[in-house]
Amino acid sequence: MPEDPTQRIASYQADPAQVGRVLLLYSGGLDTSVMLRWIQERYGAEIVTLTVNLGQPGEDWEVVVTKARDLGALDAIVVDAREEFARDYVLPAIKANALYGGGYPLFTALGRPLIAKLAVEHARRTGCDTVAHGCTGKGNDQVRIEATVATLDSDLGLLAPVREWRMGREEEIAYAREHGIPVKGGTEVPPYSIDDNLWGRSSEGGAIEDLSSPPRDDVFQLVTRPENAPDAPEPVRIGFESGCPVSLDGDRLGLVELLERVAELGRRHGVGIVDQIEDRVVGLKVRDLYEVPAAAIVLPAHRELEKLVSTIHQNTFKRALEDRWAYLCYAGLWHEPLRADLDAYMDSANELVSGEVTMRLYKGSATPVARSSPYALYDRSLASFGESGGEFSQAASPGFIELFTLQSRMAHRVRARAAEKREDGGED
Repeated sequence: MPEDPTQRIASYQADPAQVGRVLLLYSGGLDTSVMLRWIQERYGAEIVTLTVNLGQPGEDWEVVVTKARDLGALDAIVVDAREEFARDYVLPAIKANALYGGGYPLFTALGRPLIAKLAVEHARRTGCDTVAHGCTGKGNDQVRIEATVATLDSDLGLLAPVREWRMGREEEIAYAREHGIPVKGGTEVPPYSIDDNLWGRSSEGGAIEDLSSPPRDDVFQLVTRPENAPDAPEPVRIGFESGCPVSLDGDRLGLVELLERVAELGRRHGVGIVDQIEDRVVGLKVRDLYEVPAAAIVLPAHRELEKLVSTIHQNTFKRALEDRWAYLCYAGLWHEPLRADLDAYMDSANELVSGEVTMRLYKGSATPVARSSPYALYDRSLASFGESGGEFSQAASPGFIELFTLQSRMAHRVRARAAEKREDGGED
């Protein structure tokens, strides 16, 4: 017998008999628009929609609101959360140099706990008993959203209609046509699944799933292909205070504006294309294509400044903590106490990460070429080749070398003697 998709497995899943008013996380796309009408039909519930602006380019929020109300929403709420997203989610990721799998700067993973937090707040304000989202059963976002909602308010039920209805894209389009739901682009199936915000854009599905082929040109809607980027390099100078980006080429900017302007520079120069095989939380390996121009410039600049002002021991130790921070964020464990503990360390480690780094943008690359800081652990007079003085004495080097290599030299002699005994047929 096939499993019943409406069967409650987790305690936080909504009891169908108790669903009265639903807070629907609404993008205005096909899935959530079908969902809006489907929930009304299946549960007889009232719907309040919540749409969150995290810096998605090209969105018309009035159109989204009008569409939700036309489809029967009791209320349609739009929240501009760009400042909160940049300050409380992207900035901690910058301080942690956060990359999952070596390339993904976590823009979707950072946005989901904020969206879920706002869903809880607005569900309470509007008298909703249930939160509904459009995540599938194969993705990470279901984990991120449901974990956050269940953590922040255990009294709220959760609905994931895409996991219940099991409609394919063609069936969704047919449902939309039957119920008078407008579909962008008519009935054509979109080639890729897209998610974006001010920190990056992802594309997956369709032709991307063919690992034997390079990405098609139609994937890239944000970043210029490197071969088509300007032939002249462009230097970009980013200023930091305590790990936070605060200026661009000497102009002091708010974080949102700074990230948007850096992203525009990166887009023009083909910076920030990532083609990655990724291990999802749910056990799948997938191929994702990311366009992350702001992250591809800001993160290397931040790390370069850290290298300048921190000791070798700080820089080496912090790398291991960065990987753990990135994993907790990726896995939807935003409210895991360890992440807060790691944030405290990252804040401390960034206290003196202030100064400027110049990045050279050229045909897909962002390379640090100049850096300065009042807290730099760098003394040109000491670093100058052939000079001696101050706290560094070249005359002391032989003693250092003898002690530094002592165990290695002793180990080599011991192993050489043991090898000679084996060759002679003796025992160790």
